[in-house]
Amino acid sequence: MSCLQSWPEPIVRVQALSESGIQEIPHRFIKRPADRPCFIETTHVKQPYNNIPLIDLENLKSTKESVRSETMKLISQACRDWGFFQVVNHGVSHDLMAKTRGVWREFFHLPLEEKQKFANSPTTYEGYGSRLGVEKGGKLDWSDYFFLHFLPEPLRDEKKWPNLPITCRKIVAEYGQEGVKLCERILKILSLNLGLNEDYLHHKFGGDSERGACLRANFYPKCPQPDLTLGLSSHSDPGGMTLLLPDIEVAGLQVRRGNNWLTVKPVPNAFIVNIGDQIQVLSNGTYKSVEHRVIVNSAKERVSLAFFYNPGGDKLIKPADELVTEDRPALYFPTTFNKYRALIRTKGPCGKSQIESLKSLDN
Repeated sequence: MSCLQSWPEPIVRVQALSESGIQEIPHRFIKRPADRPCFIETTHVKQPYNNIPLIDLENLKSTKESVRSETMKLISQACRDWGFFQVVNHGVSHDLMAKTRGVWREFFHLPLEEKQKFANSPTTYEGYGSRLGVEKGGKLDWSDYFFLHFLPEPLRDEKKWPNLPITCRKIVAEYGQEGVKLCERILKILSLNLGLNEDYLHHKFGGDSERGACLRANFYPKCPQPDLTLGLSSHSDPGGMTLLLPDIEVAGLQVRRGNNWLTVKPVPNAFIVNIGDQIQVLSNGTYKSVEHRVIVNSAKERVSLAFFYNPGGDKLIKPADELVTEDRPALYFPTTFNKYRALIRTKGPCGKSQIESLKSLDN
C-alpha cells in the first residue's frame, strides 16, 4: 500500500493549541454547518432513543439454556439494528482497564518534546499523531492520538511504544492480550449467530497467524468552540470489530440512529463494541457498521482507547458463500483489507462512502 512518507502540511498538536489559551479555533478545524455537532437534543429536547444495548456476557455461562439463548439473540439484534452494544462482565480486569486508560492520560500530559520522540508518519500511522488523512487542505479533527500494533506478530514492535510512564509498555501489552481474548470470544458469537461455524470469522480474518489487532489511544483536549468542530469526524470503522474503552467521566461518542445522533452514556467498566465494515461485508449486510463521531468539551479533556480487531491486510474479504442466495446475492465486491483501508488513510474519516463504493452494481 503506497502512502506519503511525510505529512503534506506542518503538523499542529491540538493539545498545544488548547493549552495556549486561544478563544477561537483555527479555520482548519471548523466543520461545515451540516457536519457540526448539535447540542439542542441534550439540553432542550428529549432524546428520541435510549442508550445503545447493554449486554451481560456472564449470562452466556448460565446453566439455563433460555438465558444463554436470549443473550445470543440480544447480541444478534444489536449487530443487525444498531451496529453497537456495550458489554459488562466481559472477563477483562477492571483494574487493568483503569490502569491502561491512566497510563495513556499520563503520556499525553508529558512534555511535548518527549511525545515528539514518537511522532508518526502516514506510512504506518504508528506513533504519536494529530491527523488521519493525508489530503492537503482537508478539515482537521480536534484530537491527538497514539497508534500501535499488537498483531500480527511481525508488525509488533514494543520499542515504538511509549517508554514513559515507565509502566506503559507492560500495561499496554497485558491490555492487548486481554483485548484479543475478548475479541476472539465475541467473534465466535457473531459467527454462530450468522448460522456459520463458530470459527468462521476467525478463519476469514486469517487465523492466529494473520489476523490484525491495533490500538489507538485518543486524546480530546478542551475546546473553546465545541459547537464548531468534532474530535473525530463521522465514519464507520474500516476494520472488523472495535472494542472502545470510553472516558467514564466525559461522554463524547455519538452514534447515528436514523437521522439523529445519539450521545452514548458509558456504563462503568463496560466496553463499547461496534461492528466494522469488514464484518458488514462478510455477513453480506446482515450486520451493520454504523456511522459514529466524537464531540468535544469546553470544560474537560477526554481520553478513550479504541482496540481494533481486523482481518490480515492481504486477506481477500467478500460476502460469505453460505450467506449468498438467489434472493440475496452478494452485495459487495471482494477486496483486501489493505486496499480498502488505503482510502481512509488518504482522505480521513468520510461517513459510509467507503463501504458504499464496494456495493455490487447489481444491487
